[in-house]
Amino acid sequence: MRINTTDLQNAFGKYLALVEKEDIIITKNGKNVAKLIHYNEPDYFLLHEEMGNYKSTRRISYEEYMNLTSSSDQRYELIDGEIYLIASPGFQHQVMVNEIAWHFSNYFKRHPCKSLTAPLDVRLFGYATKFEEDPNVVQPDVIVICDMNKIIDNKYEGIPSLIVEVLSPSTKGKDMAAKLHLYMKSGVPEYWIVNLESRNIVQYSFTEDRDIDGLSTLKEGDIIKSAVFDGLEIVLEDLFAEI
Repeated sequence: MRINTTDLQNAFGKYLALVEKEDIIITKNGKNVAKLIHYNEPDYFLLHEEMGNYKSTRRISYEEYMNLTSSSDQRYELIDGEIYLIASPGFQHQVMVNEIAWHFSNYFKRHPCKSLTAPLDVRLFGYATKFEEDPNVVQPDVIVICDMNKIIDNKYEGIPSLIVEVLSPSTKGKDMAAKLHLYMKSGVPEYWIVNLESRNIVQYSFTEDRDIDGLSTLKEGDIIKSAVFDGLEIVLEDLFAEI
């Protein structure tokens, strides 16, 4: 659609409504001088968890991430310059998180370390020396932290001693690849991945040089024993009993 500047001034509201359907070329003295187009909110190259192997074309800054989270009630994670929308967890997912949290709570009851469940922002920075150099923000399902002094303004910027992620159909790729790499390079010593479909737990332990030290797949009938905390043991049959 083409309109002249006089028409635009006299009926601006009308053309604001029309621009949602088509672009409007504004003319003055018979010449094109401007273009009125419909504005779309930026999506920050947002990755929905179910989008598989899709990769964004540029790294998202921490400032862009904060702008998004501050203007939305949704939950997001920032991993290696990509923003992931966190889908609402399913019923069985939450049952498993609660089961693990219950076992952890009993173990850490009179312990200097604490176990916590999502949502809690965990700020990691990989191999970098400070967060600003490689900002990553995740909300693991269950974490164990021993450096309570690293909780500032209700956010944690430290290195969890143990992280547990419970897989959902939409989070498999992220939890088993992107998060695995992030946790390893950030110095997390132990990582559990709980698979509700195959009813098993993949247990990783990492060296101080941030490489894989141990890898085990435990099934029902097995007992998972923490590589970091002596005596933290859970019978998998008990964990999966309600699933």
